Amino acid sequence: MNPKFSPIATKIGHIALQSNNQHILFLLLLLFGALSSSAQEDQIKQLPITAVRDTIVAPLFPTTAVQDSVLRDSIQKDSVNAKKPLLLDNIKYKAKDYVKMSKKNQKIYLYNEAELYYQDTELKAGVIIMDYVKNEVYAGRIKDSLGNYSQLPYFKQGSNIVIPDSIRFNFDTQKAIIWNSRTEQQAGLGQLGSDAMKVYAQITKKENDSVYFLSEGKLTTSKDTLNPDYYIRIKKAKFVPKKKVIAGFSNLYIADVPTPIALPFAYFPLTVGRTAGLMMPTFGSDPNRGYFLQNGGYYIPINDYADLTLTGDLYTNGSYGLRAQSIYTKRYKYRGNINFRYENLVNSQKGFSDYSRNTIYNIQISHSQDPKNNPNSRFQASVNLGSSSYYRNSLLQQNLPNTQVNNLSSSISYSKTFPEYPSVNVSLTATHNQNTNTGNVDVTLPTFQGSMERIFPFAPKEGIKKGLFQNINFQYNLNARNSISTTEDDFLTSRMFKDSKFGARHTIPLSTNFKVAKHFSVSVGGSYEDVWAIETYRRGYDPDTRREVITDTINGFDRYNKYNFSTSIGTTLYGTFNFGEDKKIQAIRHVMRPSLSYGYAPSFEQFYDSYIGANNEEELYSRFEGTLNGAPGLNKSNSMSFSLGNQLEAKVRSKDSTATEPKKISLLSNLNLSAGYNFEADSLKLSPLNVNGGTNILNNKMAINFGASLDPYAIDNKGTRINTFNIDNGGSLFRLTSARANVSYSLSSKSFGKKEQEEEDKDEYDYVASSGGRDDDLFGRANNFNENRPSDRDAMDSEDVENPFFGTKLPWDLRLSYAVNYTNSNRQDAIGSHALMFSGNIQLSPRWKVGGSSGYDFKNQGFTLTQLRFERDLKSFRMNFNWTPFGTYQRWYFFIGIKSSILKDLKWENRSQPTRRR
Repeated sequence: MNPKFSPIATKIGHIALQSNNQHILFLLLLLFGALSSSAQEDQIKQLPITAVRDTIVAPLFPTTAVQDSVLRDSIQKDSVNAKKPLLLDNIKYKAKDYVKMSKKNQKIYLYNEAELYYQDTELKAGVIIMDYVKNEVYAGRIKDSLGNYSQLPYFKQGSNIVIPDSIRFNFDTQKAIIWNSRTEQQAGLGQLGSDAMKVYAQITKKENDSVYFLSEGKLTTSKDTLNPDYYIRIKKAKFVPKKKVIAGFSNLYIADVPTPIALPFAYFPLTVGRTAGLMMPTFGSDPNRGYFLQNGGYYIPINDYADLTLTGDLYTNGSYGLRAQSIYTKRYKYRGNINFRYENLVNSQKGFSDYSRNTIYNIQISHSQDPKNNPNSRFQASVNLGSSSYYRNSLLQQNLPNTQVNNLSSSISYSKTFPEYPSVNVSLTATHNQNTNTGNVDVTLPTFQGSMERIFPFAPKEGIKKGLFQNINFQYNLNARNSISTTEDDFLTSRMFKDSKFGARHTIPLSTNFKVAKHFSVSVGGSYEDVWAIETYRRGYDPDTRREVITDTINGFDRYNKYNFSTSIGTTLYGTFNFGEDKKIQAIRHVMRPSLSYGYAPSFEQFYDSYIGANNEEELYSRFEGTLNGAPGLNKSNSMSFSLGNQLEAKVRSKDSTATEPKKISLLSNLNLSAGYNFEADSLKLSPLNVNGGTNILNNKMAINFGASLDPYAIDNKGTRINTFNIDNGGSLFRLTSARANVSYSLSSKSFGKKEQEEEDKDEYDYVASSGGRDDDLFGRANNFNENRPSDRDAMDSEDVENPFFGTKLPWDLRLSYAVNYTNSNRQDAIGSHALMFSGNIQLSPRWKVGGSSGYDFKNQGFTLTQLRFERDLKSFRMNFNWTPFGTYQRWYFFIGIKSSILKDLKWENRSQPTRRR
């Protein structure tokens, strides 16, 4: 017999059958006859026999008898060889077009928006085919009429998500083969949260729940998942979700173009949160110090509340720098940071004439306690000390604005309050003040202060205090201080304590207040002060030469006391000028607060001694002169002072037509005048008239402050004040001796919007402000691109920056500051300082931003510290160029690097150094 073959080329093997076997044929005939006879059951007729129920009931056997009759196998069933059920849980599935179950193929077919859920596995795709015998599932895309693929598979198991072109997964073994997989891993910890690492691979083999093997993969942090602007190509890699990627040969590609940056193997951490690790240094060269490695180090997360960053610099000529930074915080308790910086600076090479070496350092400590932690106990610290030339000579680019800092100050304090009545507050403080120009250092180590709350001994326990008697009150204050004046060279050595001074002052103020004629407030009071010293000074001429005054130090406790009396009366006057409700300016209100004060203090000549001078004249001195709190007054004080405060406000019609009330604006925030008259002085009884004031205009965008000093007396040819009024000497009523003015103006594109937007939050840790500098950018910005903190632009979505080519709005901001000081106390008619500073930024395009800061010194006729800034957002990259074109700190700095904190070590920077150091 010749079989007929189908068109499919299939090879089939044939076995010859023999029909001479009689027994087999006989059995087949019997079987055929039995089947044919069963078809005749319909022809059989039933007999009419009635069925009768049997009345005999079979006896029931006891259960124990049945159990005993069964023989049990002593060999237990092998649990290892027991076959697990095909599916351990219910399968939930659905699809938009159709769901088909094929019993023949033992498969389930889902098409168009197919979804399948099984245990912790979630699968969505255009097509899903499940083999429920093998427990395998296949998912893929679907193609539309135009030939475009859509509905990529979405595979989620636990918290791991993979988006491939197609996937084959086994529920039993948990293994999978994935084609063109895409997954996103949150890693790192930045200012705006964790960064996302995208992992692509042509073929991925899922070994188990935590291990994947990749072939021809890509790693990137670009937001564009379809066409990333950069990626790291890896041929083979081991991928552990949320932990790491270990790869072989890795090559950086930019715009699909390979770069020379490659590694034979690579390790990419994907952990979320803080982890210890190396910090890659920056490579470069310096004309004075050679090649260098800068900002390399190690990061250590100590615990959940603190970390430690160790970085350093190394130059080939022997210069180096070491830095340590620790930031700690505990919610509702405290927060702070510690910074230590040390640099060993070597210029040129040994043997050359310009060779020099010096060391500089700086220490910054900041600690603040949450008031809710312990309202009766508080510890605070703000420390900024170090070498006076640190900011000027530092190798760090971020210290450029701090070169204008002329003072370093520190304060560490602990205070404790005892709330029981009367409450007592005590504090212990250490302060430091350092002039970076002169190198002088003033330290108080320590200062103890204690105060008791104000007590009203005659006031009622409940109700309002009324009258002179009930308002009598007193306090107690104590100030004990150990003051040290030294130099930078002797600071933090034993020599700094050589000329330290200690003193204590006890003060008990007593006062009361009451009303006179309902409109006048009168206050009367006095103060008693007791001053302690542990050493005093005795003076006298040298008995041998009679030419030199000798001062002897007398060790031992000594004290003096003094007291004074004062009273004042004041009131408040209001004046309103109405112009009518139909006017733009409806009314102007003038508020005046005049005050007249009188003070008296006796002479304390009992604390003065005398010695015979060179001309046999008696010289008076006090043994307390030169002590910490000085000596009491020798001359009696009997003076009166007058002050007048002014405020001007206007009521204007609101531009908002829906407003029911007019708008109040301030025309003059304050204008204060003060003068005095000394009854005990034999001449020059009038004190100069002091004037100061300030106001805010242009919707509080411009602040104006001014002040002046006017002297009613004239001066002679030597510049000495004489007891002759200036107007009687041929001049004006007052002689202007000094004046000052300061104007600051802040403006931005937001100021012209319909609604004023809130100002952007400032950095919680301002490096320049904590170093004693300004909190704005008038002296430039302290950019440290190695920290790679994301800016506000980094947090914006891509659609926020993809604006049309021609835009109608360019975000910008501008700050101006003008200051001038005038001095004419001795007819010098000189301008002490006269400068204008400005800074601004402008967003030229969604990805281009430029800015600058500079100023002009009109007195010295030169520009102040000038900085130009250029910033380009390259999507995944950031490019910055800072340039100081001229001056003492002339330099430039270029940086380009990846914005993501995961791959921030992929960067390149170049810089110059200042041409001259001070």
